[in-house]
Amino acid sequence: MFYPFSFYYICLSKINRIMQIVFASSNKNKIKEIQLLVSSEIQLLSLDDIGCLEEIPETADTIEGNAIMKANYVTQKYGYNCFADDTGLEVEALNGEPGVYSARYAGEQKDANDNMDKLVLNLKDKINRSAQFKTVIALNLDGNQTLFTGIIKGKIIDEKIGTNGFGYDPIFVSDGYSKTFAELTIEEKSVISHRGLAMKKLVDFLASK
Repeated sequence: MFYPFSFYYICLSKINRIMQIVFASSNKNKIKEIQLLVSSEIQLLSLDDIGCLEEIPETADTIEGNAIMKANYVTQKYGYNCFADDTGLEVEALNGEPGVYSARYAGEQKDANDNMDKLVLNLKDKINRSAQFKTVIALNLDGNQTLFTGIIKGKIIDEKIGTNGFGYDPIFVSDGYSKTFAELTIEEKSVISHRGLAMKKLVDFLASK
């Protein structure tokens, strides 16, 4: 049986003790990354799996706010426990831009190449290239809400390198690495990524229940 959710969904099966998680996203790359992070006791479902085709509101002015908004939307509309995430790239020299507007930095078309081109242009005369990816997950479980945050620090480069990943991955190099996120395999990225760190906190939390 499938249960409607948003940017992640959770329901517990008392019969077979399998936790079903609906990752309410149409982004197949994100779904692949998340699947690598969960145990075999967790069944990951997508929005397509549950037939939820509506667009979930993301109109908050912070990354935390968007995660909470999406989780609350699903809980209030569908009545289920759920978790939702939001992610942003924060560039130090640009006072945290693009931040919560990362997906639509260059416009509502939400084009990754346009976003990267705008970011590189805005950093043209900047010496400081420090940046961080930040993911926040909001979990609504049995009437309680818990937030989990994952941050990976690095720098922005001028040239797009690599074909893996998505978003700003081709121009982001994390601290301690010489390759961009887009040059890493999905397995390598999942271990160190902001989303991976936040998901590990979530999985550990659920395992303690």
